Amino acid sequence: MEKISIIVPCYNEEKALPIFYDELIKNIKKFPENIDFELLFINDGSKDNTLNIIKSFKQNKSMANLNIEYISFSRNFGKEAGILAGLEHSTGDYVTLMDADLQDPPSLLLEMFNYVKNEDYDAVGTRRVNRKGEPIVRSFFSKLFYKLINKMTSFEMVDGARDFVFMKRNVVEAIISLKEYNRYSKGLFSFVGFNVKWIEYKNIPRVAGKTKWSFWKLTQYALEGITAFSTAPLIVSSIIGLIFCVVSFLLIIAIIFKTLILGDPTSGWPSLVCIIFMVSGIQLFSLGIIGQYLSKTYLEVKQRPLYIIKEKTLK
Repeated sequence: MEKISIIVPCYNEEKALPIFYDELIKNIKKFPENIDFELLFINDGSKDNTLNIIKSFKQNKSMANLNIEYISFSRNFGKEAGILAGLEHSTGDYVTLMDADLQDPPSLLLEMFNYVKNEDYDAVGTRRVNRKGEPIVRSFFSKLFYKLINKMTSFEMVDGARDFVFMKRNVVEAIISLKEYNRYSKGLFSFVGFNVKWIEYKNIPRVAGKTKWSFWKLTQYALEGITAFSTAPLIVSSIIGLIFCVVSFLLIIAIIFKTLILGDPTSGWPSLVCIIFMVSGIQLFSLGIIGQYLSKTYLEVKQRPLYIIKEKTLK
């Protein structure tokens, strides 16, 4: 008997969970009978009725080959912590991650399993081919982010990639072995490598509830990805500093020549003030980049746990 672990991080998903669960069960029944399933919910400090709904699933399950478990955090630690907790506590030969809002269609599960089981793939990832339903500004910056980060890193991060990935156990173990505190799962999945098959599908809107990802949170998440997998911003700030040093030196020579040789005194205090403000802004920008890397180092050194479990059904 082989086992598939399905990890579902949840934060305030009381409206979406019943719909998701019904759809998931319907697709699980399409699998061969010799497959066991572990459905592992990660309650990420939800403030609504999410945990009670998960408990009702466990109490009322009707499939003999389905085992429902849950982990409940002491507070909201974020999706990255939920993903890590699920991976660390999963016991299946195969593991997949899914969102509870049905933007990760359960109808793809059997196809993903067949690729990993019957063909030479270690994992199957999913990516959206469009961003229909998203604000235009968010879509623009998402595409821009992937273009930038792929130029900064030595490996490719697929544009539109979801956390909906179906993996063999060896891929899971490789991801768990990366013990960094500042985690960016899409980057970690790409970093470990392996033979990955990508399945494309059109964007699916949330089945219920509201997204937890505001534009500001997505911006923070993007910066997390850049600083976690590239030192290019530090190099860029150094290059900018070098360019301004060279330009300043040339301007000093030009001023000396203009004053001593041509007898034209220097003028233009307003422009000088503007230049000072611009250079000061670049300095602060560069210091901000350095501060980002220092803050990540600070968090890593403290070695605080990424999550704290309040309640769980797993042993």
